[in-house]
Amino acid sequence: MICGHAGWGETLFLTDVWPQARLLTFAEFFYSASGADFGFDPEFPSRTGDVFRTRARNAGLLLAFAASDRLVSPTAWQASRIPAVFRDRLSVIHDGIDTDLLRPDPSARITLGRGRFPLGVGDEVVTFVNRNLEPYRGYHSFMRALPEILRRRPKARAVIVGGSATSYGGRPPAGRTWRELFFDEVKAELDLSRVHFVGRIPYRDYVDLLRVSAVHVYLTYPFVLSWSMLEAMALGACLVGSATPPVEEVIRHGENGILVDFFSAAAIAEAVVSALADPAAMAPLRAAARQSALAYDLRRVCLPAHLRLIEAVAAGGAGSDGSHECDRKKRDAAPAPGDLSRPEEVPR
Repeated sequence: MICGHAGWGETLFLTDVWPQARLLTFAEFFYSASGADFGFDPEFPSRTGDVFRTRARNAGLLLAFAASDRLVSPTAWQASRIPAVFRDRLSVIHDGIDTDLLRPDPSARITLGRGRFPLGVGDEVVTFVNRNLEPYRGYHSFMRALPEILRRRPKARAVIVGGSATSYGGRPPAGRTWRELFFDEVKAELDLSRVHFVGRIPYRDYVDLLRVSAVHVYLTYPFVLSWSMLEAMALGACLVGSATPPVEEVIRHGENGILVDFFSAAAIAEAVVSALADPAAMAPLRAAARQSALAYDLRRVCLPAHLRLIEAVAAGGAGSDGSHECDRKKRDAAPAPGDLSRPEEVPR
């Protein structure tokens, strides 16, 4: 039995090397010229040949899918992007998140600015998290909303987690980073003493940061759903998310989070300001977010579903459809309070 990710051709020849093996392939995303990330953002129009490259990048995936006994995708929306010809061998099971470790803690604390700004639950902390700060994950939309948020909430602080490289999409102009480009666009309008870029941080500090977050903003193109959104929900965050298909699969507006137009800085700012102004009204959304995240629990939901699928495929069966929404767990640990004054550069 072989389980593999086909994204960069890793599984292409495995069944030739081991012809008796059964192959279960992780089908994370299938690219197309419409309906998803490609062409979504009018600020970055496609260039001549981009549509051809988009089709060509699927060639390896199609070969890998054809050689697989079964495919598995983490969300229903990501599964919907897989060509229909493969749907009869496709299951939907999330990777899973650790909802035992990822739980609210009213005693959580973080410090910013070399210890000058200790913050805890109840402080107006607005969080934004990406692996790298770039348009695919709405960094430009968030930065354009930030001046209005800080203007209307003079006690608010924005804590921005992420590196300066490019994970997805096109690269910035030569010699620049997306982080610099969109920060420079708005920095004259910001109270810079309340904007904290902390880079990439150790996981336990990231968890405590989301615990103290008053509002967590998650924006994405129609693309792969980030673990960080589900982790924030498990931690009881008040989530402001983009009304894009990956997010809409999980967030129900006004029930377990708030949905906003990905491109509207005004709408993002209004949602964040309103949530900061009335934290009591957000308490039910926080509780509901936590409950929604439990459906993605690794140990109780997702891992058992994955194991059932693996056993079925190994036995020669097609496997079940598995579970829809699952979570990953670690040990029930209580991380020490995070000090984000001097972040450690550890990739997430």
